[in-house]
Amino acid sequence: METTHKADLICVAAVAGAHGVRGLVKLKTFTEFAEDVASYGPLLDDKGKIFDVEFRGVVKGAVLAQLSGVSDRNQAQEMRGTKLFVERALLPELEEEDEFYAHDLVGLPVQDPEGGDLGKVVAVHNFGAGDILEFGKGKKTEMISFTQSYVPEVDLEGGHVIVRMPDVVLAQGKAEEVEHPEDSDGSA
Repeated sequence: METTHKADLICVAAVAGAHGVRGLVKLKTFTEFAEDVASYGPLLDDKGKIFDVEFRGVVKGAVLAQLSGVSDRNQAQEMRGTKLFVERALLPELEEEDEFYAHDLVGLPVQDPEGGDLGKVVAVHNFGAGDILEFGKGKKTEMISFTQSYVPEVDLEGGHVIVRMPDVVLAQGKAEEVEHPEDSDGSA
């Protein structure tokens, strides 16, 4: 694998820690199917070091893998937190119109359906119950379920994302205007 510009690299895993005494690592993967992390060929760390990856199994939500050059627990533990990347060109082409690589969305402007500025895409998360789109301006961000009803349009060519905020979020700024039952005097 020849040296590639960092913009052409996609993070597919991070080392979560060591497993056992023979240098196995636990990987937190960012691929659709966890075991696919070993199918792209050699992976690179952020310093450009290349690792061959051999899939060894799954344990408690992490992939067990043997990385070339890592032969004992101490070496594996030292790698904790290391991000592993693959060249963008090695990723499969997306076949569906509504499929996206999270990497392509980060940084895109976010607008409401009327064209109002909601900031930029910060990240796409998945905590186990589906994808979540994080966006905002500066340090103030919002998270929303990445579904067709809340994110009706992702236009990679046009360079923007449309987000329809749920009514409950829009009402947060008007909370003082809402009468609560505990505020009434009990008369009907």
